[in-house]
Amino acid sequence: MTTTMNSKERVLAALRCQVPDRVPIMELWIDQPILVRIVELLTGQEVDVELDAITMGDEAQYVVDLYCTAVQELPLDATSYIISTGREPVGDDRLKDKFGTIFQTSEHGEPFPIAGVIQSRSDLKGFDMVSKLEDDDFARVRYVIEKVGAAKAHFVMIPDPYQISWKLRGGMQHLLMDYMLDPPLVRDLARIATDYYLGAVELAKQAGVDIIIMNGDLAGEGTTMMSPDNYREYIKPYHAEIIEHVHNQGLLIVKHTDGNVWPILDDFLEVGFDGLHPIQPQCMDIAQVKEYVTGQFCILGNIDCRNLLVFDSEEEVEQVVKETIEVAAPGGGYIVSSSNTIHPGVKPENYIAMVNAVRKYGS
Repeated sequence: MTTTMNSKERVLAALRCQVPDRVPIMELWIDQPILVRIVELLTGQEVDVELDAITMGDEAQYVVDLYCTAVQELPLDATSYIISTGREPVGDDRLKDKFGTIFQTSEHGEPFPIAGVIQSRSDLKGFDMVSKLEDDDFARVRYVIEKVGAAKAHFVMIPDPYQISWKLRGGMQHLLMDYMLDPPLVRDLARIATDYYLGAVELAKQAGVDIIIMNGDLAGEGTTMMSPDNYREYIKPYHAEIIEHVHNQGLLIVKHTDGNVWPILDDFLEVGFDGLHPIQPQCMDIAQVKEYVTGQFCILGNIDCRNLLVFDSEEEVEQVVKETIEVAAPGGGYIVSSSNTIHPGVKPENYIAMVNAVRKYGS
């Protein structure tokens, strides 16, 4: 008989491919408007706030407090927050991070780069990211950990070196062109990003984090964004270096990428990721993935946030959660979450139904 666990023990057991007392549940990210409505539904009190113009790691304090309330009231087994890069407004709907990249914000507050700080090889001279790492980059992460408490597991998102590199270049398209036109630049950027990552991991450890999430998509629904050979040449060695460092710090690490990653799934296993998020249901069957990776790493996610959580009923959500647990949880190594994030299109009632279904069917 499985001993009753607290949330942290439950999450860590799943990530180690052990059988927890019940299936854990966590969420990569909950967007502000949905966060507000979830807290209102759970507490029965109106939340009267003006939504913050800055999101994804640099939110106002009241947004962080709302997040902590949601984690505790739902309840979730873990927190997940993102490292700050010091983005500040520099004009209408534009932000600039402390490394110099300019971002445009979408209508939902999500920043995407429009002007990278590295426009050519000459911009690399004297440029580094490590010197700009600060304890304050983890201020919100530390606050969440302290407020929610040590009984929860705590994740922090640090972007994939691939994502860091294309943001420095001002867009993914520029870096992918560099794969063909300027491989030395690609390697230089990967080195800069990896050195930054290694330093960020040490600060994460000091902040009290348990698990690193390396967020950054490497695939679309058809296949990987770059060839598997390009992944193995330009990304995989840096993944391996980071994972070794994370494990030496006594932490675990999960790779987040949407899309069909079957072509490089063996590579993820080889470099030693402890888990993969979110097993996108449009292109990866979670039963097949679970059968393939059982005992090798944990799978997280798969509850469809494109259609199910947006358009379907609470009863349909409950049924899908039940069916997903039935195929993914046996033998351990599964954590429930959405198939990406709880974005502004998700029905808050459906997300609450999803969490409730885990408690109902997860034992």
